[in-house]
Amino acid sequence: MNYKQSKILLLFSVLTLVGCNLSQSVVAKPLQQQDLQTKPSVLPTQRNTSNSETLLTYKIETYDSQVMNASRTYGVSLPPGYEQNPKQRYPVIFLLHGGHGSPTDWFNQNKGQALKTLEQLYTTGKLPPSIIITPNGNDKRSSSPYRDPEYIDGPNGKVSTAIGDELVKVVQSRYRTINNPNFWAIGGLSSGGWGAINVGLHNLDRFSILFSHSGYFNDKSGPANSPIFYIKTIPLQAQKRLKIYLDSGTSDIEELGEAERFSKVLNQLKIYNLFRQFPGSHTWQYWRKHLADSLTFVGEQFRTSEIANMADILNINQNSNTQKN
Repeated sequence: MNYKQSKILLLFSVLTLVGCNLSQSVVAKPLQQQDLQTKPSVLPTQRNTSNSETLLTYKIETYDSQVMNASRTYGVSLPPGYEQNPKQRYPVIFLLHGGHGSPTDWFNQNKGQALKTLEQLYTTGKLPPSIIITPNGNDKRSSSPYRDPEYIDGPNGKVSTAIGDELVKVVQSRYRTINNPNFWAIGGLSSGGWGAINVGLHNLDRFSILFSHSGYFNDKSGPANSPIFYIKTIPLQAQKRLKIYLDSGTSDIEELGEAERFSKVLNQLKIYNLFRQFPGSHTWQYWRKHLADSLTFVGEQFRTSEIANMADILNINQNSNTQKN
């Protein structure tokens, strides 16, 4: 097989895999490790590193929010080898907390234990090394024993814009990110699951991968912030770019019903989605166990986007060579 035939075969394989992404409720098969070696490559790969490079940590950072007119915080965990590879850029995942929560919840050993999950996914190759951001979801009311965060632009603050646009710009300015929405994901739990879908849908130029654990999709604030209604109003091209993951515990009756109804709407709109239900209820035990499932889905979408990116480059090179000939 000559070089030109090899390129045509690779392009055909790439386009076939990308085409699978249009099927509903079916996850693209993860790429094998040798596929990741193909150049040009966008995503980082897990390297053989020292223990000091693989041990994940997080810290809380602060920035001045013009949108909220206040100092805001967020948690960040940088991928292994970040400091040792200054030319590498990384995909980004936002993890939103739920009611009465804070940016530390997903990292807390008594709650989300996200670092443990991330280490396992990086090691197994199910998720490429990523920049993990845990935004502060509290509005001007702050946390209260009676209310969930309002992940909307409303009377208590423009939280959706603060997270979905302003914080994105802060992260892009402070870290080496891949500035392409196909490599940005946002997800969360409970009201943070609703918030992630809502913020993502209102910032489609920032995120294309959305996920929710035990979330709801019909909010009391109205249809503009109820994804089950609002998603019908977004442009068709934007709908085609979306990849959405939903799960809920079988004992979490109300949230399970919300996810089932939302998934049906997504299927009617032919929006790529995966809905899963697992034994469990509205607890941290459930969420920390199934974070691996949502992040595996995210990793698969990152890989699919990388294949599409490689196909585009191959196509450009093929066209360039044709014009020269």
